[in-house]
Amino acid sequence: MYKYDLEERLINFSVLIIEIVNEMPNTKAGNHLSGQLVRSGTSCSLNYGEAQSGESRRDFIHKMKVVLKELRETFICLKIIHKSKLYKTESKIIKAKEENNELISIFVKSVATAQNNK
Repeated sequence: MYKYDLEERLINFSVLIIEIVNEMPNTKAGNHLSGQLVRSGTSCSLNYGEAQSGESRRDFIHKMKVVLKELRETFICLKIIHKSKLYKTESKIIKAKEENNELISIFVKSVATAQNNK
């Protein structure tokens, strides 16, 4: 997978998260979880951009771990939203969870590879 492909994939994932958030109900729980989701679900793309400009191998690894942390937070948030039915389009939630899980796998492997190549 090329760097550009992963970057585009993360951006597309963040756009999907924004679409989900924009469809969530205007309730106390909906507002709380949509705020969390939009922050973590878009920051993974933004932090990946920062990782590409890492000042050192150590800085790169740290920023990649931040991306992974945000992806994991997003996944849990999506699970809560799905289980509590705080969505309008279930297919978007399912698609986001699947893509989120694949991205987590990619970043777990990327971090491990980067650490082994120190």
